This record gives sequence, structure tokens and C-alpha cells, in this order.
Amino acid sequence: MMKRSVLSRLLFVCVIPSFVVFAADLPEHPRDLTYPELSFTMPDVSRTALDNGLLIYFREDHNLPVLDFYAIIRVGAIYDPLDKMGLASLTGEVMRTGGTREQTGEQIDEILEFIGASVESSIEQERGIARMGCLSKDLDTVLPIFAEILMQPEFRQEKIDLCKKEVLESIRRRNDQPGDIVEREFQRIVYGDHPYARPVEGEANTVVAIQRQDLIDFHRRYYVPNNIILGIAGDFDTTEMSARLKDKFGSWERRDVPFPDLPDLPDESVPEGGVFYFPKDLTQSNIRMGHLGIRRTDEDYIPVRIMNFILGGGSFSSRMMSGVRSNEGLAYSVYSQFEPKRDRGLFIAHAETKSESTLRAITLMKNEIRRICEEPVSEQELSTAKDSFLNQFVFHFTTTRNIVEQRVELEYEGLPEDYLDTFCDKVSKVTRDDILRVAKKWLHPDSLRIVIVGNAENFDGALSDLGAVHEMTIRDYAAEVDSALKP
Repeated sequence: MMKRSVLSRLLFVCVIPSFVVFAADLPEHPRDLTYPELSFTMPDVSRTALDNGLLIYFREDHNLPVLDFYAIIRVGAIYDPLDKMGLASLTGEVMRTGGTREQTGEQIDEILEFIGASVESSIEQERGIARMGCLSKDLDTVLPIFAEILMQPEFRQEKIDLCKKEVLESIRRRNDQPGDIVEREFQRIVYGDHPYARPVEGEANTVVAIQRQDLIDFHRRYYVPNNIILGIAGDFDTTEMSARLKDKFGSWERRDVPFPDLPDLPDESVPEGGVFYFPKDLTQSNIRMGHLGIRRTDEDYIPVRIMNFILGGGSFSSRMMSGVRSNEGLAYSVYSQFEPKRDRGLFIAHAETKSESTLRAITLMKNEIRRICEEPVSEQELSTAKDSFLNQFVFHFTTTRNIVEQRVELEYEGLPEDYLDTFCDKVSKVTRDDILRVAKKWLHPDSLRIVIVGNAENFDGALSDLGAVHEMTIRDYAAEVDSALKP
């Protein structure tokens, strides 16, 4: 004990002088600290294609004995037939749970759980996703399962029935959370009759109408090798892996995909604003306002993101958060975002506040949207936003899996091959004039569609002060499910 105590004191005495010398070299204020220039080189990812059109990205990483597969399929709920809405989502789910011709979903679960592996599939609004993860030593066990689920899912009837019951229950409960209501109705009001307005899981009557053959036909139509991009990261040899993939997928027949024609988005050269009020007996209001936004591939996308960071996307450094939460304490969370899609996405500003401050919160948010369109942002705001984007950029590539998935995403979105290589340079070149220009172009403070779910009896003013008011009705989804299930 005494020896350890003496040693500790000696170490403390030795450390103090060096610390004092180091501290003496520090600037008086943290803002005066200087750092070496950050240098980042984009990791290489190899790209190849099988003769049948299957695109494949590879990146080896032998630090850990693991493999990750990530596939994107050009499919989505936007291609659901009107009378079979929910078909895409159901197909993506039962591809996995329904198993393959050789193995049931439960048998596959047992195999994968025993070796700590995973195989997943799903279909979202604009894409299908398939994933596989395993130890590299288990590749010969897991890859055949992954390949068969992609190429030859069985769609067992009992799993279709179970999935339909789960979907119908989720539809029944659509009104449980006011946040879900305001999100769903905002999309419907902005997108109108476009497939972007439809819920991915469909409607009660359309889900009930879906049959097993519909899933088989939907899968056959879109799941072809020339409609898939596959990324592989981890502990493998590229030459050997290429041979394995050719063996598993090489005989998969290439076919043209007859994509349905999608309707045009609503004409919003001059968006039509208004207030859309959904009465619900609540103590707080859920608010969502906005209009059509920007495409992911638009040349303004980067300056728009930086502009939105300043407006409402930069958490506590954003204007909306400062004005609505920090200064007036009207909301715990308030934000804005540009939600990109393959076509025009959405501009959204969202807040939740007590009923008695509903109009005040909306007014403050609208004022910030107007202000960023009318006057340049400060140099400090622009610098903070750009630094945030640049400092976070490297964290998109912390794992080999992230690196490969980014490349697969770029290919799928149709972005330039050098998009990531030039991203930081483009961010650095954004100016205050650019922020003002894109704000004027992409924001329409006088034409916002304002959706409110709450109790107007307790609001702090008349909704008509915000614009033309449309009193809406919340659909009774529970009744719709019951009706759809009637013989």
C-alpha cells in the first residue's frame, strides 16, 4: 500500500510540470484554437456486372471475419395497382417469412439463428431492400438462402394470411397517434392523387383483395437481375466472390421491366396554400406545414440542405428551434426538412405545442420561413452550417458496410459517380447569396399548406387568421377494416 502511494505521488509530480508547460501554450479562448486541415480520401469500391445485368459493388475488409450484402431493387409501393394497394409491402415481407421452395420461413429462421446470421427483405415506397449478414465462414450456408429468397420465394399461403392480418390491424390503429395523422394527411393534401400520397401498407379493402398469385406476379415482374444493384462488404476475396455470385445468380434470366406510367405531380408553380384542420380532442396540437420540395438529383440540393440547416434542420442552432423553443418555450421539438424523392419530395416544417399556443407557434415558424427568403443569413450561421456538413461527412464512411451502401445508393439514385468526391468542395463553395437564391426559389411562405390536428376550442385565436380554412374529417379506419372483413 505504501509503495503504491509513493509511486502515485511521484507520477503526479512528474505529470504536473509537463501539463503546466502544455497549458501555457494554449490560447486564451477555445475559439482561437487551430487545427490541421482535415484530409479525407474517398475509399475505393470496385464495380462489375454479370452478363444478365446484375450490378455488383465490392469492397474487401479483412479486419473482422464478417460479410454484409445489401441489395436495392427498383420497385416500390408507387407501382401498386389502385385496387391492390399494399401489394408491394406485402410481397417484400412474405418473400422472407414465406420461405423458399426447399425451406419454410421457420426452418430458415432456425438455421440463421443458430449461426448468428440474418437475411431480410422489404419493399418501401420507392425501393425494395434485401440484406444479408453472416460470418465469412458461413457464406456457403447463408448465400444460397439469400439467393433463393431473391429469385424463388415460395409465398406460402399461411404467411400471406398472417401478414394481411397484421397489416389490417396496423390500419385499424392508424388514428392512435396524432403525429401519424398529421403526417399522413399532409402527404395526401400536398400530393393529391399521386401514388406518393398513398400509404405503403395500402387500404383495408385493397389488402383484403390481394391473393397469392398477385404476389407471385408482382415479384416476377420486378425481381430480375438487371433491376437489382448489389453491394458486398467484408472478409472475402473479390475474384472468388465474383465466381460464387456468377454461380448463384448467373443463370437468372434477364428481362425488361414494364414499369407503369406514373401520373404527373400536382402543378405547383404557384402552390395553393390554406389551413386544413382535423378536429381531435387533444391538449396539444400537431402541426405540419409545407409544400412540394426538391428532387434528390437537382443541382440546388446541396445549398438547399445547408439553407434548411439554418432554418430548422440544425437542431438547437436552427432559427426555428431558437425562436419557438429556446426563446418562447412553445415546443419541445420544432424542425424543418426537405424530404427528397426520385421526383419532387416535400418541404416540411413540424411542431407540437399546447393548444393555447397553436397560432403563435405557427406564426413564428412562418416568420422564419419568410425571413430566410427575404434577407441574407449571417456569416456565422453559414459557417456553422457548412462546418457541420463537412465535419459529419467522414462519419458516413465509418465502416466498410457504410462505404459500399453509399455507392449502391448513388447508383440507384442516378447521381454522378464523383458525387461523394466533390461533395465537400461543393459545400465549401456555398455562399450567402446561394442561400438567399435557393430560399426564394424553393420556399413559398405565402402558399404553405398548414395541417393541424387538435382542439380548436382552446386555440389562441381564429384559424382564419392564417388563411382559408378547410375543416376536415378523420377517417374511421377501424370501421373500414370491419367493413372490408365482412363476408
